[in-house]
Amino acid sequence: MAQKARSATKKVKDRWRAKEWYKVYAPDMFSRMQLGETPADSPENVMGRVTEATVQDLTGDFSKMHIKLKFKVHDVRGFDAHTMFTGHDLTSDYVRRLTRRKRTKTDTVVEVVTKDGWGVVIKPMAVSEQRIQASQETAIRKIMVEEIRRIGSGATIGELVKMLIMGDLSKAVSEASRKIVPIKRIEIRRSEVTSLGRLPTPGEETAINAPEPKEEPEEERTADASDEDKSPDEKPVEEETKKE
Repeated sequence: MAQKARSATKKVKDRWRAKEWYKVYAPDMFSRMQLGETPADSPENVMGRVTEATVQDLTGDFSKMHIKLKFKVHDVRGFDAHTMFTGHDLTSDYVRRLTRRKRTKTDTVVEVVTKDGWGVVIKPMAVSEQRIQASQETAIRKIMVEEIRRIGSGATIGELVKMLIMGDLSKAVSEASRKIVPIKRIEIRRSEVTSLGRLPTPGEETAINAPEPKEEPEEERTADASDEDKSPDEKPVEEETKKE
């Protein structure tokens, strides 16, 4: 029995020795940042693996730490594994903070096909200022479906992902829904890529970076301040002409 146990441990050690570490990279839209490393004994076993990262990890934007992105390996070159976006999800604690008492949460599911052929399922969530009627919920669901399909069908997969992450899609849907009932917040709770379209060529996608801090405009110096900066020896030209 002891000999069988030793042989089994040797086989496990041998399997680990045969594996190599592959570096996993994000897509071009996230500047191909390294997401981590994964062990495998062949490139074929790396294909299809899924990894997660928050938007804060990729852009440094602290306000987006509640958005989790999912990436799937679709290309392995040497020991570099390249991924593509497959969906996102909001953290459960963030969703709980939005849905408090005396508010109505309205969910729906929208299927979108982008202009470059990607099929994406988008699940928006609307939170009202107060409790609303069932007819109002139905009207809000209809607006969310129409607005998301209109925007998504006119965008590429890269543009759609950027709108999902930066909040542009939520803002557009929120503005369209306000004519029905006051909306506290609209969030894209989840998204999932269901079918692949045309893969973007290198350099085609716009990188998603953290928003740059706005520079405050320099205050213009007033006339009094400029006069104070003058040395006491400097006299106005008008006074010198009067003395003469």
